[in-house]
Amino acid sequence: MGDKRAVIAIGGNALIRDRLHATVKDQYRAMSETTDHLANLVVAGWELAVTHGNGPQVGFILRRSELARHELHEIPLDVCGADTQGAIGYALQQNLVNDLRRLGDHTEVTTVVTQVEVHPDDPAWVRPAKPIGSFMDEEMAGVRRGEGWHVVEDAGRGWRRVVPSPAPVRIIEVAAVKMLMDAGFVVIAVGGGGVPVVCDAEGNLHGVEAVIDKDPASALLASEIGADLLVITTGVEKVALDWGKPEQRWVDQLTMAEAEQYLLEGGHFAAGSMAPKVRACIEYLESGGGEVIITNAESLEQAIDGKTGTRIVR
Repeated sequence: MGDKRAVIAIGGNALIRDRLHATVKDQYRAMSETTDHLANLVVAGWELAVTHGNGPQVGFILRRSELARHELHEIPLDVCGADTQGAIGYALQQNLVNDLRRLGDHTEVTTVVTQVEVHPDDPAWVRPAKPIGSFMDEEMAGVRRGEGWHVVEDAGRGWRRVVPSPAPVRIIEVAAVKMLMDAGFVVIAVGGGGVPVVCDAEGNLHGVEAVIDKDPASALLASEIGADLLVITTGVEKVALDWGKPEQRWVDQLTMAEAEQYLLEGGHFAAGSMAPKVRACIEYLESGGGEVIITNAESLEQAIDGKTGTRIVR
């Protein structure tokens, strides 16, 4: 076992390269390009928990469900999350074990289907904003609205379902993740931010129709397992300030205070992509976490060695 524990959050671009390469076989190949780097970290002595996104995969399940609704029951959103955790976890663990064996390493890899508790009075419930599933015409939007969906018009492209994205508050299976890591396993967990559940007055858990952002869920996992390092992978090698503007500049390091200030100012980090990642990094550091790196999957080893990537420190 290593003596350094890290959570590596894999971005969606590491699972699906582009819309023309989205089959199960394409996804498997894309994952193999990331698991190579994960295997090198394991061999270097890192204990790993690996998290991942699942947005497109959930969209595919929902679309199949819609197309078959005249013949088969539809799939609830929480079950879609559980399904994708199993399927993506299977592909990641198989790829990673194969990569490790090629390196002469016999570390075991497993997937934990993970529930993540959200608060029933989170403000997100009254402001559903996370678009999911396929576009629909106005007539179908009306049908779905009558069935209880929140449906909004999406910039002239059609109508789309939106669901709440509440904050994660507790990882239900965290003890299992810890136990497996202590026993030397690489654990794939909290896929897609986890299956969202609420806890009732009797302490029973119930799945809910919501989507949890993978990055704050990964930050919570890193805090709860006592990880020394949180790495969030994305499509770029480093974080940029003034993103997309002529004065855009890449940064090697930010303090937590600087990152908070740039978030407050706005305009530095893209709202739907980099901003929530930076926010999640701050949450991890505020809860006592060690170190944070944001980089792309292909630069994982070099970033951890301090040669690239963006570090956020206290």
